Amino acid sequence: MNEPFSGTRAVQPSVDRLDSWKEIAAYLKRDVTTVQRWEKREGMPVHRQLHDRMASVYAFTSELDVWVQSRRKSLEEENKLQTEATVEEGIEVPPTGTSRPRLWLVAGGVVVLALLAVTFGLFYGRAWHSKQPKIRSLAVLPLNNLSGDATQEYLSDGMTEALIGRLSRIRDLHVTSRTTVMQFKDTKLSVPEIASKLGVDAIVEGSVIREGSRIRVNARLIRGATDDQFWSETYDHDLSGALALESEVAQSIARKVEVTITGEENQKLAAVRPVSPEVYESYLKGEFALGDGKAGFDKSLAYFEEAIKKDPTFAPAHLGVAEAYAALVPVFDGAPPVEARRNAIAAARKALELDPDLTEAHLVLANMLQGQYRWAESEKEYRLALELEPSSSIAQREFSGWLLCQGRTDEALAWAQRAREHDPLAVSGADIGWILFVSHRYGEAAQELRSVLALKPKDPRALWDLGFVLIANGQPEEAILVLEKALAVSERRPAVIGVLIRAYVRAGHRTEALRLLDELKQQQKASYVPSAAFVNAYLGLDDKEQAFVWLERAYQEQSNIVGYLKVHPYFDPLRGDLRFAKLVHQVGLD
Repeated sequence: MNEPFSGTRAVQPSVDRLDSWKEIAAYLKRDVTTVQRWEKREGMPVHRQLHDRMASVYAFTSELDVWVQSRRKSLEEENKLQTEATVEEGIEVPPTGTSRPRLWLVAGGVVVLALLAVTFGLFYGRAWHSKQPKIRSLAVLPLNNLSGDATQEYLSDGMTEALIGRLSRIRDLHVTSRTTVMQFKDTKLSVPEIASKLGVDAIVEGSVIREGSRIRVNARLIRGATDDQFWSETYDHDLSGALALESEVAQSIARKVEVTITGEENQKLAAVRPVSPEVYESYLKGEFALGDGKAGFDKSLAYFEEAIKKDPTFAPAHLGVAEAYAALVPVFDGAPPVEARRNAIAAARKALELDPDLTEAHLVLANMLQGQYRWAESEKEYRLALELEPSSSIAQREFSGWLLCQGRTDEALAWAQRAREHDPLAVSGADIGWILFVSHRYGEAAQELRSVLALKPKDPRALWDLGFVLIANGQPEEAILVLEKALAVSERRPAVIGVLIRAYVRAGHRTEALRLLDELKQQQKASYVPSAAFVNAYLGLDDKEQAFVWLERAYQEQSNIVGYLKVHPYFDPLRGDLRFAKLVHQVGLD
């Protein structure tokens, strides 16, 4: 078995441990072939200790019990089908009257063949292993929650994210983003299929099981192309040692894939600070609640603040507050951005004060500073994030947005495409399509966005962006169909209404456009409506005076649309106006 790193508590033999295929099969009352198939096809929790010459398997009855319970129905159905098939085929038991000399002859042949097989395996196995291509990229799939309690899902998701974060600090190893891998939670795809979709050399998969204050994590490494498992280990810790556990697993994986690690990177992988179980749990629950709209924001913020109250020095909790506020900013979601940005910046700075190496905090800070038109400070933070994680597809994608606002459209596209090469699902056709739209490459933009909608026909962001493109490309009637669908799936977001008004005007349906403008005004009386919605509406109605009124409000509001003054095609008719030139100067984009 691999020698554990300092501080590691690899699982030792225990009363609930089964130490061979034979014991596992006997416990499950099945034959060895069946349980080996279940491990391969059904994800049955079996662990391996790898030696130079062979690999031994073991399993824990507690994990097997949970697994059987979760698949009871499918296993019972399989058993029924196998029983029926046996009866129909009329399988007979071999005769027992075989002579003793013949039995010895057969047994001797089996022994010889076994010896030959072992010799062949030892000789060629090592040669085969030495020829395996080096692993340069991997994805950590969402760890399975085997606690038998759905409310513990936050723990398995949190451990997954933490493992991704630690491994992402290795420059010579590209690690797929959390955003991408979470799309494969509870997937039925095989490891080679997932590896192919993500373009990675290896997959990390495993499980988390919690029993009281103890957590047990199993992780295994599998070659993407061949589906061969070549490392597995199980760790058992108290919840207070969760951060140490994450570090140990990350170090083990890094050592097994034989990636080059600098001394500084190794220190970061091994870095562990003590944290109480209560603080860590509050933080993980906050992370789990993020991304669920306004309700998710309120819930996550409460958990993060609870963690900070218990331990003000825990940097990840401050980062969580920053990410929660940052999630409120996008114009499509329709929340006042000024205060949200201010709070996000304060929390991100606090997180970096406690831990300067938090890549995600640098990215939040960069995004928020960009929204405040502080371009030089924003660029500095983007580059710091990229220095910490050069292969981060998220950092590359976000920096491409900064370049786009500067009018460096070719560079922006190159960075976004590089990010997509590293992580095909982290950078969508919607991201590329928007850059192409702003670059006045409407045909290519439409093609990218339609590729997204072919897989996700109700994606509101892709529908909205395609509406922009079709209007600019002189296809307003088609744009109306697309934007009306976007309006339906987005619960009549004001941002969509603003662009749909433009489509109606371009198609000659001015009465419909004015009706939608009235709807926007009514919404404004009841709740917040982004200024950008009115900017797009009045630009669509060719009312320049009102467009400038709302552009000034958008500037004061720090709306994202103002960041695109230099490049947005819809601003082309205003570029000769002195008021527009003044606004561009105020934003710092001249």
